[in-house]
Amino acid sequence: MIGIVDYGMGNLFSVSKALERLNVPYFISDVQEELLKADGLILPGVGAFKDAMNLLESTDLKETILTFAESGKPLLGICLGMQLLFEESKENGTTKGLSLMPGQVLHIPKEDGQGHSFKVPHMGWNFLHFGKKTPLLEGLTEGYVYFVHSYYVHEGSKDVIAASADYAGVQIPAVVSRDNIYGMQFHPEKSGELGMQLLENFTKRVKEAVS
Repeated sequence: MIGIVDYGMGNLFSVSKALERLNVPYFISDVQEELLKADGLILPGVGAFKDAMNLLESTDLKETILTFAESGKPLLGICLGMQLLFEESKENGTTKGLSLMPGQVLHIPKEDGQGHSFKVPHMGWNFLHFGKKTPLLEGLTEGYVYFVHSYYVHEGSKDVIAASADYAGVQIPAVVSRDNIYGMQFHPEKSGELGMQLLENFTKRVKEAVS
Protein backbone atom coordinates (compact mmCIF):
# COMPACT_ATOMS: atom_id res chain seq x y z
CA MET A 1 0.00 0.00 0.00
CA ILE A 2 1.36 3.42 -0.99
CA GLY A 3 0.75 6.44 1.20
CA ILE A 4 0.39 9.94 -0.28
CA VAL A 5 1.41 12.72 2.12
CA ASP A 6 -1.34 15.32 2.51
CA TYR A 7 0.20 18.53 3.86
CA GLY A 8 -1.96 20.99 1.96
CA MET A 9 0.29 21.66 -1.06
CA GLY A 10 0.14 18.54 -3.19
CA ASN A 11 -1.80 17.73 -6.33
CA LEU A 12 -3.44 14.79 -4.61
CA PHE A 13 -6.14 14.23 -7.21
CA SER A 14 -3.90 13.70 -10.24
CA VAL A 15 -1.40 11.52 -8.35
CA SER A 16 -4.14 9.35 -6.85
CA LYS A 17 -5.88 8.98 -10.22
CA ALA A 18 -2.59 7.87 -11.78
CA LEU A 19 -2.19 5.16 -9.13
CA GLU A 20 -5.77 4.08 -9.79
CA ARG A 21 -4.99 3.70 -13.50
CA LEU A 22 -2.09 1.44 -12.50
CA ASN A 23 -4.39 -0.55 -10.18
CA VAL A 24 -2.10 0.25 -7.25
CA PRO A 25 -3.69 0.50 -3.79
CA TYR A 26 -3.04 3.79 -1.99
CA PHE A 27 -4.30 6.05 0.75
CA ILE A 28 -4.02 9.79 1.42
CA SER A 29 -3.19 10.88 4.96
CA ASP A 30 -1.62 13.52 7.19
CA VAL A 31 -1.42 11.16 10.18
CA GLN A 32 2.06 10.01 11.17
CA GLU A 33 1.03 6.58 12.42
CA GLU A 34 -0.79 5.78 9.18
CA LEU A 35 1.94 7.05 6.86
CA LEU A 36 4.70 5.15 8.64
CA LYS A 37 2.80 1.90 8.03
CA ALA A 38 2.84 2.43 4.25
CA ASP A 39 5.03 0.23 2.05
CA GLY A 40 6.02 3.26 -0.03
CA LEU A 41 5.48 7.00 0.31
CA ILE A 42 4.82 9.74 -2.25
CA LEU A 43 5.49 13.38 -1.35
CA PRO A 44 3.74 15.55 -3.96
CA GLY A 45 3.99 19.31 -4.11
CA VAL A 46 2.82 22.41 -5.93
CA GLY A 47 3.72 25.96 -4.86
CA ALA A 48 6.51 27.63 -2.90
CA PHE A 49 9.30 25.77 -1.09
CA LYS A 50 9.16 27.95 2.03
CA ASP A 51 5.40 27.53 2.43
CA ALA A 52 5.72 23.78 2.04
CA MET A 53 8.48 23.45 4.65
CA ASN A 54 6.55 25.67 7.06
CA LEU A 55 3.58 23.33 6.77
CA LEU A 56 5.71 20.23 7.24
CA GLU A 57 7.49 21.73 10.25
CA SER A 58 4.30 23.00 11.91
CA THR A 59 3.03 19.42 12.05
CA ASP A 60 4.79 16.11 12.66
CA LEU A 61 5.00 15.45 8.92
CA LYS A 62 8.64 16.50 8.56
CA GLU A 63 9.59 14.01 11.25
CA THR A 64 7.33 11.44 9.60
CA ILE A 65 9.07 11.76 6.22
CA LEU A 66 12.56 11.61 7.73
CA THR A 67 11.64 8.57 9.83
CA PHE A 68 10.15 6.87 6.80
CA ALA A 69 13.28 7.58 4.76
CA GLU A 70 15.45 6.05 7.48
CA SER A 71 13.32 2.90 7.42
CA GLY A 72 14.68 2.00 3.98
CA LYS A 73 11.25 1.87 2.37
CA PRO A 74 10.89 3.66 -1.01
CA LEU A 75 10.08 7.39 -0.91
CA LEU A 76 9.24 9.43 -4.02
CA GLY A 77 9.10 13.24 -4.23
CA ILE A 78 7.23 14.75 -7.20
CA CYS A 79 7.77 18.31 -8.52
CA LEU A 80 8.06 20.55 -5.43
CA GLY A 81 8.11 17.32 -3.43
CA MET A 82 11.38 16.41 -5.16
CA GLN A 83 12.91 19.80 -4.35
CA LEU A 84 11.99 19.39 -0.68
CA LEU A 85 14.26 16.34 -0.52
CA PHE A 86 17.33 18.58 -0.89
CA GLU A 87 19.30 20.71 1.57
CA GLU A 88 17.93 24.18 0.94
CA SER A 89 16.13 26.53 -1.42
CA LYS A 90 16.89 30.12 -2.37
CA GLU A 91 13.23 30.82 -3.21
CA ASN A 92 12.08 33.84 -1.17
CA GLY A 93 15.22 33.82 0.94
CA THR A 94 16.98 30.71 2.20
CA THR A 95 14.88 27.84 3.52
CA LYS A 96 16.24 24.56 4.83
CA GLY A 97 14.84 21.42 3.22
CA LEU A 98 14.70 17.79 4.33
CA SER A 99 18.41 17.25 3.49
CA LEU A 100 17.89 13.71 2.22
CA MET A 101 20.03 14.58 -0.82
CA PRO A 102 22.83 17.12 -1.36
CA GLY A 103 22.04 20.24 -3.37
CA GLN A 104 20.42 23.68 -3.51
CA VAL A 105 17.21 24.74 -5.22
CA LEU A 106 17.81 27.85 -7.36
CA HIS A 107 15.79 29.98 -9.78
CA ILE A 108 16.01 28.91 -13.42
CA PRO A 109 18.04 31.55 -15.31
CA LYS A 110 16.21 33.55 -17.96
CA GLU A 111 19.31 33.77 -20.17
CA ASP A 112 21.96 31.21 -21.07
CA GLY A 113 24.89 33.64 -21.17
CA GLN A 114 25.01 33.53 -24.97
CA GLY A 115 22.25 36.03 -25.64
CA HIS A 116 19.44 33.49 -25.69
CA SER A 117 16.41 34.28 -23.55
CA PHE A 118 14.12 31.69 -21.99
CA LYS A 119 10.64 31.84 -20.53
CA VAL A 120 10.33 31.04 -16.86
CA PRO A 121 8.55 29.01 -15.59
CA HIS A 122 9.86 26.08 -17.57
CA MET A 123 6.49 24.83 -18.76
CA GLY A 124 5.64 22.11 -21.26
CA TRP A 125 7.20 19.02 -22.76
CA ASN A 126 10.95 18.52 -22.66
CA PHE A 127 13.20 15.60 -23.53
CA LEU A 128 14.43 13.38 -20.72
CA HIS A 129 18.08 12.28 -21.05
CA PHE A 130 18.91 9.19 -19.00
CA GLY A 131 22.06 9.10 -16.89
CA LYS A 132 22.94 6.67 -14.13
CA LYS A 133 21.03 3.46 -13.54
CA THR A 134 18.09 3.53 -11.17
CA PRO A 135 15.06 1.26 -10.68
CA LEU A 136 12.84 4.09 -11.95
CA LEU A 137 14.39 3.93 -15.43
CA GLU A 138 14.63 0.15 -15.84
CA GLY A 139 13.32 -1.02 -19.21
CA LEU A 140 12.43 2.49 -20.37
CA THR A 141 13.48 4.55 -23.38
CA GLU A 142 14.33 8.25 -23.31
CA GLY A 143 11.45 10.52 -24.26
CA TYR A 144 9.41 13.60 -23.42
CA VAL A 145 7.83 14.46 -20.06
CA TYR A 146 5.81 17.44 -18.84
CA PHE A 147 7.38 20.15 -16.64
CA VAL A 148 5.93 23.12 -14.77
CA HIS A 149 8.48 24.82 -12.49
CA SER A 150 10.49 28.02 -11.97
CA TYR A 151 13.14 26.57 -9.66
CA TYR A 152 15.51 23.66 -10.18
CA VAL A 153 17.95 21.60 -8.17
CA HIS A 154 21.49 22.83 -8.65
CA GLU A 155 23.50 19.66 -8.43
CA GLY A 156 25.22 19.27 -5.10
CA SER A 157 26.30 15.78 -6.02
CA LYS A 158 26.17 14.47 -9.56
CA ASP A 159 25.80 10.89 -8.40
CA VAL A 160 22.15 11.43 -7.43
CA ILE A 161 21.09 12.58 -10.92
CA ALA A 162 19.57 9.74 -12.94
CA ALA A 163 18.02 11.80 -15.76
CA SER A 164 18.04 15.43 -16.85
CA ALA A 165 16.52 17.89 -19.33
CA ASP A 166 18.19 20.82 -21.11
CA TYR A 167 16.68 24.24 -20.50
CA ALA A 168 17.95 27.82 -20.24
CA GLY A 169 21.51 26.64 -20.81
CA VAL A 170 21.50 24.36 -17.76
CA GLN A 171 20.99 20.69 -17.11
CA ILE A 172 17.78 20.41 -15.09
CA PRO A 173 17.92 17.38 -12.78
CA ALA A 174 14.67 15.60 -13.65
CA VAL A 175 15.01 12.20 -11.98
CA VAL A 176 17.11 11.76 -8.85
CA SER A 177 17.92 8.59 -6.96
CA ARG A 178 19.82 7.82 -3.79
CA ASP A 179 19.37 4.48 -2.03
CA ASN A 180 15.61 4.27 -1.28
CA ILE A 181 14.95 7.96 -2.03
CA TYR A 182 13.69 9.02 -5.49
CA GLY A 183 12.47 12.23 -7.07
CA MET A 184 10.87 13.47 -10.29
CA GLN A 185 10.90 17.20 -11.11
CA PHE A 186 8.24 16.81 -13.79
CA HIS A 187 4.68 15.56 -13.35
CA PRO A 188 4.71 11.82 -14.23
CA GLU A 189 0.91 11.66 -14.07
CA LYS A 190 0.73 14.29 -16.85
CA SER A 191 3.61 12.92 -18.92
CA GLY A 192 1.86 10.35 -21.09
CA GLU A 193 3.10 6.78 -21.41
CA LEU A 194 6.66 7.49 -20.24
CA GLY A 195 5.44 9.25 -17.13
CA MET A 196 3.13 6.38 -16.25
CA GLN A 197 5.93 3.88 -16.85
CA LEU A 198 8.17 5.80 -14.47
CA LEU A 199 5.44 5.85 -11.83
CA GLU A 200 4.79 2.16 -12.38
CA ASN A 201 8.50 1.42 -11.89
CA PHE A 202 8.30 3.16 -8.51
CA THR A 203 5.33 1.00 -7.52
CA LYS A 204 7.29 -2.09 -8.60
CA ARG A 205 10.17 -0.95 -6.39
CA VAL A 206 7.72 -0.68 -3.50
CA LYS A 207 6.47 -4.24 -4.10
CA GLU A 208 10.04 -5.55 -4.27
CA ALA A 209 10.88 -3.86 -0.98
CA VAL A 210 7.96 -5.62 0.70
CA SER A 211 8.76 -9.11 -0.61
